[in-house]
Formats: sequence, C-alpha cells, structure tokens
Amino acid sequence: MRLKRFHDKRTLGEAAARHAAGSLQRAIASRGEARIIAATGCSQFDFLAVLTQAPGIDWSRVEMFHLDEYVGLRADHPASFRKFLLDRLIGPTGIVRHHLLDGEADPEAACREVGRALQSAPVDVAFLGIGENGHLAFNDPPADFETTRPYLVVRLDEACRRQQVGEGWFETIADVPQRAISMSIRQLLSANELICTVPEARKAVAVQAALEGELTPMVPASILRTHPNVTIYLDDDSAALLDEPTLGRHE
Repeated sequence: MRLKRFHDKRTLGEAAARHAAGSLQRAIASRGEARIIAATGCSQFDFLAVLTQAPGIDWSRVEMFHLDEYVGLRADHPASFRKFLLDRLIGPTGIVRHHLLDGEADPEAACREVGRALQSAPVDVAFLGIGENGHLAFNDPPADFETTRPYLVVRLDEACRRQQVGEGWFETIADVPQRAISMSIRQLLSANELICTVPEARKAVAVQAALEGELTPMVPASILRTHPNVTIYLDDDSAALLDEPTLGRHE
C-alpha cells in the first residue's frame, strides 16, 4: 500500500489523475484496451476534471464499469450516479463502452447483467473513495468480505445517508434512498490496481481507522491494506490523525 499526502484536495486530485492517466496509457499500449471501474461523489471532482483532459489517452479503447447506484432514483436526479458519470466522465471523454447500473426497474437484474460483463475479463484499474463511515462503494459496515457476487443490493446505514445530505446531494435524510446497488468488496479487490482519492477533514477518522486500526468488516476500507497494488491519495486534512512518521509528503 502506498500513501501519498498533498497540501490540499486540488493538488491531490491532480496527482491522482496523472497516476491514473499513466495506468490507462500502459494498459492500452500493452493490451490494446483498458477496463476501469469509476467512482462518483465529491472526492472525485478534481480527479475527474484533470483525468478527462489528460493528453495521450485513447478513450475509444476504454471500457468503463459503474461502481454503485441508488435503488429507485431517476437517472436525471441531481444525485444519480449515472448522471454524475455521464456529465463528468462519459460526456467529456466520449467513452462508448460503458456499463451503467439502472436501479429503477429491476436492481437484481442490473446486478446480474452488468456483473456478467464485468467478470468477463480482468479490470486494469479501479478508481475509489472512502466514505465517512469507512465504506467502499456502498458497502457500509459491517461489509461482506466473503461474497463472490460482483454486485449486491445493499441497505444503506444512517451515517452513509447523512453523508449524502451533508455533501448537498439531497435536502433531507428522508430524501436519500434506503437501498443501493454496490460492487462487492471481493470484486473491487480483483482489479489489478486501485487508486483511492480521499480528501477533506470529514474523512480523517475513517482514514485513520482504515489505515491504522483493525482490519475488520466494521471498517470496510481497512481491506484495502490486503491489496498488492493500491495507492491512497490524502490531503493534509484527511491525513491529520495519522501517525506522522509513517506518512511522507508529496507536492
């Protein structure tokens, strides 16, 4: 596990995007294509803004898979992760091969359909964040570390739903759906590389628990420590509670 710390979330996002661009370029050069998993949410704003403008990426050779989506939320709702990816990744790059999760009609069918496509070949790189409650995707604590299903329909805990209100996606917690489709933990860990961007002070407790606490389903992001090729990008605020001698600064 590699930890990289930056002064603020903008420089963090820029550095993570440069890293991701290099990973995509290498995959395309070696295999003729790159398969990616894309996250959403505030932690991805700066990262995607830079990545989508990076030179030298042939986006026609990139196949994208959706990380998670709310059950029952319209695709045009401001909080829809389909809308997020269309506006911030698919639209700017022109990615044609993309697999979005439809949680409106039949979420279990969406899990099966996108899951089959996802498991048809290895994933080169997954872009991730960490939730305020330590979740990965919508795998809230206690997360299922054992299932081999690629996607699950999960129930969101209150801390996760309150985070969505705090980030401005919904007006009240009553507006936040109680269920979601989420990529499973084991499916995430099967990607060849993980790039995890985690800015802001509100993530500091989760970051400390994930990186320095017990490896446990009660802190889903702690499982990242078992992956052989993961880089976690932090800023001064999100890294504030970590043991300083173990964490160098990158500018």
